[in-house]
Amino acid sequence: AEEHAVAMASAIAAGGGKPVFGVYSTFIQRAYDQLSQDLCINNNPALILVFWGGASTMNDVTHLCLFDIPVIGNIPNMVYLAPTCREEYFAMLEWGIHQTEHPVAIRVPANGVLSRGIEPEKDYGKLLNRYEVAHRGGQVAVLGLGSFFQLGEEVVGKLKEETGMDATLVNPRFITGVDEALLEDLKRDHTLVVTLEDGVLDGGFGEKIASFYETSSMRVKSYGFAKRFYDRYDVAELRRANRLTKEQIAEDVITILS
Repeated sequence: AEEHAVAMASAIAAGGGKPVFGVYSTFIQRAYDQLSQDLCINNNPALILVFWGGASTMNDVTHLCLFDIPVIGNIPNMVYLAPTCREEYFAMLEWGIHQTEHPVAIRVPANGVLSRGIEPEKDYGKLLNRYEVAHRGGQVAVLGLGSFFQLGEEVVGKLKEETGMDATLVNPRFITGVDEALLEDLKRDHTLVVTLEDGVLDGGFGEKIASFYETSSMRVKSYGFAKRFYDRYDVAELRRANRLTKEQIAEDVITILS
């Protein structure tokens, strides 16, 4: 069903229509061939809404929602967006419906409908692969992707509480691209970049950031879930096992910098 839906959406977009395909993360992972061969090779501007991506949703081994970031995020021509709040989601949704340049997917936040009280950007085509600096500090930059932006806020707050450190907080917005200008600029007054993503680490967002910095002196610490087939897990226990609590991450950062 999901394979057919992606192929049909591509065909509708090719004919001038504007298809919007809403699908759970676990099911879009089953349509890789159609995403690549039917949709993205042809660069058809269909819009895919990916719901329930992350560890806090379905937890049956056959319905895991942890693999969509590496699956969708590495296909050429695709623009995969990761909103952090409802304002950003609706703005990305509006842009995705009306733009005609790219196949677009949006990873709808899965950890509650939140408001950041921000005025979001309107044209993500002009801002392609440009990240938002939510707070500018120094020494450590925390990149909180999508639904893990909240965790990023908590980590920055914990570092302030524990050490007085004023860390930078970044909302990447784009899963499929790297903001090279911003990452280069961070080299001036940062020594550590921390990435947070609600999915498996292998092939994910953090690896893109680590790869960018591989020939520099910048240290990168990426957080996500180990590549495994989990089954009927407790979310809190899984996050602790992968050091994905604010206390564990802050402890790691302090250790790395010491």
